Amino acid sequence: MFLFIPTSSWSLLMFATFPTGLSSHRATQLPYTQKSILYYAAKPSAEPVFNHPSVGISVPEIARQVSVRILTNSGSGSGVIIERRGETYTVLTNHHVVEDGSDNYYTVLSADGQMHSARWLRSVQFGTLDLALVQFTSDQDYKVVAFGNPNTLSVGDSVYAAGFPSWHFIKEGNTITALEDTRNWGVRAFRLTTGTVGMFAERSLQGGYQLGYTNDVVQGMSGGPVLNQNGELIGINGKSKYPLGGIEAFIFANGMMPSEKQFLQMEALSWAIPITNFQPRFGQIGK
Repeated sequence: MFLFIPTSSWSLLMFATFPTGLSSHRATQLPYTQKSILYYAAKPSAEPVFNHPSVGISVPEIARQVSVRILTNSGSGSGVIIERRGETYTVLTNHHVVEDGSDNYYTVLSADGQMHSARWLRSVQFGTLDLALVQFTSDQDYKVVAFGNPNTLSVGDSVYAAGFPSWHFIKEGNTITALEDTRNWGVRAFRLTTGTVGMFAERSLQGGYQLGYTNDVVQGMSGGPVLNQNGELIGINGKSKYPLGGIEAFIFANGMMPSEKQFLQMEALSWAIPITNFQPRFGQIGK
């Protein structure tokens, strides 16, 4: 039985060759250097600050400003700033990005290259959804993402996926000849990919994944934002194309398997949790 490896995992997926659509992977583990991360309890503030759709700012620039990197003791993932209360910022990410942080010590890298001590809001639970909230404090003014409506999307609509890949692959032709850990790259590791909506599944997959798109999403980009053409948040990255688990990586929330035809369509797409699956629980923040 194969296991799906999330895009934030520190297990490296090695490829002998790297043609488009390659689904035969070999997993090899590479350790991170352990790094001490200071804990800082976010200070509460009364009034939340939300954002409205940006005017005159390009989608790539919005993506750069609202995306953050989340560093744990053993790996890294991505996130997106969804709220500000005074000097406290709330970041939405994947549960599998933060679940290995048993000590609740995290570091958030913001768009200006600053590093912030952060904590996982364990008190805010999302049931079976692969989502989590992280908070950090800063007196700097960081952009908060505006929410869009993924229910208005159609197949073929342009979308943008952002995050911080864990590895930089050096290739000669289609062969990977070397790699570099991007953990200490700072904001230089940020990556934005463009693509289109490929599928909006009628039923959610396990973890709440329902939005399929053609953008490439790699290790470390889990938890990062998927934006529409207006730069609004419509989903959270979390599953990459051609996962090791094969068809078992696409089990629906009710335990059913997709048909072979559905699976062949689904495995060629990256997958996100639509923001509409999160919004009903949004009021829990700060309580």
